[in-house]
Amino acid sequence: MEIFRTPEDCFGNLPGFPWEPKYREWDGMRLAHVDEGDGPPVLMLHGEPTWGFLYRKVMGPLLEAGYRCVVPDLPGFGRSDKPVDDDWYTIDRHTDAVVSLIDELDLTDTTLVCQDWGGPIGLRAATTERPERFSRLVAMDTGIFNGRQKMTDNWLHFRDFIASYRDVRVEMPIRGGCATELSDEVLAAYTAPFPNVDSKAGVRTFPPLIPLTPDAPGADVGQATADYLKADTRPALLLWADSDPALPLDPVGRKVQTLFPTAEPLTVIENAGHFLQEDQGDLIGSKIVEWIAAL
Repeated sequence: MEIFRTPEDCFGNLPGFPWEPKYREWDGMRLAHVDEGDGPPVLMLHGEPTWGFLYRKVMGPLLEAGYRCVVPDLPGFGRSDKPVDDDWYTIDRHTDAVVSLIDELDLTDTTLVCQDWGGPIGLRAATTERPERFSRLVAMDTGIFNGRQKMTDNWLHFRDFIASYRDVRVEMPIRGGCATELSDEVLAAYTAPFPNVDSKAGVRTFPPLIPLTPDAPGADVGQATADYLKADTRPALLLWADSDPALPLDPVGRKVQTLFPTAEPLTVIENAGHFLQEDQGDLIGSKIVEWIAAL
């Protein structure tokens, strides 16, 4: 298997992200994660086309409140190794990578925080794969894909855009997914992992993995996750941006809310886009701290 490893000097300027990565071996690759703090663990999972840098603002309030923040980079993203073959990437492999980290770190009484593709991957890990390791679920601007969901026109345009350019310009969906204007330094940090075509296989392959019919690959896994969640009794918190162009609050956020029967009414994050951790990360971190404390 041919691997691309982003040179370390690409990560020389990461504003607001001082934490050093930890590395581990999995399936012939070197995978990266941040592991900071000593308290109850909070596992935070990113999606497409971001990486752990997305959670830097969320981490601040959690660390200050005494929680342990575990933030992995999925294979193909961030500081993790990147298989260059598009066909390597599947929902199963991404899930297996996350589950292996959970087991290796022996995470227990964990709070899952997930957004975008971190949702179907993390919620699968927390339901059908390792439910005993998770006590609380926090989901943001994400979904469970069983082939019966209706994707928005904006998302279909995004999928087609990604499929049209092997050397996709990562900065375009990042900008489009934020409600705030990003500085050049922040935008450079988001694009740092992807200096060439070979490094972008993971970015290219996520959108086509979403099943659009019930018989498509991955639809049965999504349905199993949804069925588990609908009968789940663990506390859940659902946060949603008010200005998400890809997965809009109405109707997508309201629909996803129904998957979490124990959740309080959906919490709307104002002045935020799809990447709400970038737009309102401090607020989100504080809300998660307050919610866990109230439990």
